[in-house]
Formats: sequence, C-alpha cells, structure tokens
Amino acid sequence: MTSRGRRLAGEIWRYLAVGLGATVVAVFLFNWLVHGIGMADSAPLNGHPILGYVLANLVGTAISYRGTRWWAFRHRTTTHVDGGRTAFVAISVVTMAIPMACLSISRNLLGLDDPFSDNISANVIGLAFANAARFVLTRQYVFGVHEEAEVLDRV
Repeated sequence: MTSRGRRLAGEIWRYLAVGLGATVVAVFLFNWLVHGIGMADSAPLNGHPILGYVLANLVGTAISYRGTRWWAFRHRTTTHVDGGRTAFVAISVVTMAIPMACLSISRNLLGLDDPFSDNISANVIGLAFANAARFVLTRQYVFGVHEEAEVLDRV
C-alpha cells in the first residue's frame, strides 16, 4: 500500500472510531428522548421522533467535531476562520436528512414505530449512508489540505 493509501486508511479508521463514540451518545440520547429507555412510563419526545433524532444528533455532532478535528484529521488544516466549525455543522445538518428520511419512511410509509425499527432505519441504514457522505464532504471541504500542496512544500 502506498503512503497515500495508508494515510487515507488511517483517516477512515480514526473517523469511524470518532463517529462510533458520537453515535453511541446520540443513539442513547435518541432512545431516551423518544422511547423513554430507563424511564418508568413516558419519554419527553415520545410523539416526536424526528425532533428527538435532531436533538440527539446535534449533541453527537459536537462530540464528532472535537474528535474529528483533534484526532481523525489532526494532520490537516482548514482555511476557515472558525476552524471549520460552521462548515462541519452545515455538512452534518445536511447529511442528517439521510437517516431522518429513513426514519420517516419506516414510521410513515411502513407503519413501524417500535424501538427496534426506529434504530434499524435511522441508526443503522440511514447512518451508514450519512457517515459515508459526511466523511467525503468533511475531508474535502472542512479539513481539505491538498496533497499536491504537501508535495510542493517538500521540494
């Protein structure tokens, strides 16, 4: 494997590890908000799964930015004045539509509203597609050091 391939593989694995941590937090928070996991009878957002998903994933986005910035893409720089925070959040919000669409289809078209169905549709299927899109967009538009520039710096 070339050094470029090893670097890309390392970025992917670190990005996935950060994403896993943020996802664990978001999934727990989603289930607590929508299904009342750990609560006696009710959940704060039982009738509002999309709102619960958005709120839980905003927390996950904050965790993900920190880990992505300081570990997954630590060797990359950003030209954004705010360190890429705005672009990162914008990408996260836009790609959040993917699992939300999966959740909406599961709930509204298929009539599945149990915790298992919600988690499979949003947090497995939707999140897999969203994560792939997020990786490519974040690497390109937030922490986008061009490798040609690195080669020119060495010459």
